[in-house]
Amino acid sequence: MDIKPLILIIEDDKPIARFLEISMETQGYRYISTKFGKEGIALAYSHNPDMIILDLGLPDIDGLEVIEKIKENLNIKIIVVSAREHERQKVDALDKGADDYLTKPFSIPELLARIRVAFRNKSDNQDKSENIEFYEFNGLKVDYEKRQVLVDNVEIKLTPIEYKLVELLSKHSGRVLTHKFLIKETWGTYLESDNQTLRVFMANIRKKIESDTTNPKYIVTEVGVGYRLKSE
Repeated sequence: MDIKPLILIIEDDKPIARFLEISMETQGYRYISTKFGKEGIALAYSHNPDMIILDLGLPDIDGLEVIEKIKENLNIKIIVVSAREHERQKVDALDKGADDYLTKPFSIPELLARIRVAFRNKSDNQDKSENIEFYEFNGLKVDYEKRQVLVDNVEIKLTPIEYKLVELLSKHSGRVLTHKFLIKETWGTYLESDNQTLRVFMANIRKKIESDTTNPKYIVTEVGVGYRLKSE
């Protein structure tokens, strides 16, 4: 018998927490729940859940600290759900290791879709061990061995930097990659002023792979935060 994934819910708003619990149960997920950040950290270490749904505004410690403490030693997917709408806070959560971010109010179908994506796209270490050879979605294919990008089986000519960016996005597909992460992984350093350079490269990539740059099929811009390559 298959063991259903275990999800840890760290949410201090009782109605929202109960709503999340019911939604997880309806989808066949197991869950454990707490309203405290410190207890959430302890539960993460003692139960090693498959995923964590985390609110940032907790009564004892800030959710950003929870992310840091968990990601120090555990490789668990974390989806943040928070009423904090400022882009800086989203960036901080993602830079500290959160895998995705939803702003309250959010729809349960959207949350469930993000959960499916996170489960499908396992951690980087797992990806390496599985020796994944390519990414493919909706006509877009990235062949890592040949270092090729194809759209509808037609090879797209990319510069080395453009390919590196597409490779990064595809290996983390479904996850928002911040400007800082993309720049550091591509160029090795990060300056706020480099964001404009990144935007130019992403615009060029879109012109090459998207049939309609105003309504992209593949690369989603998370305004003020970064970019995400679709996988669902």
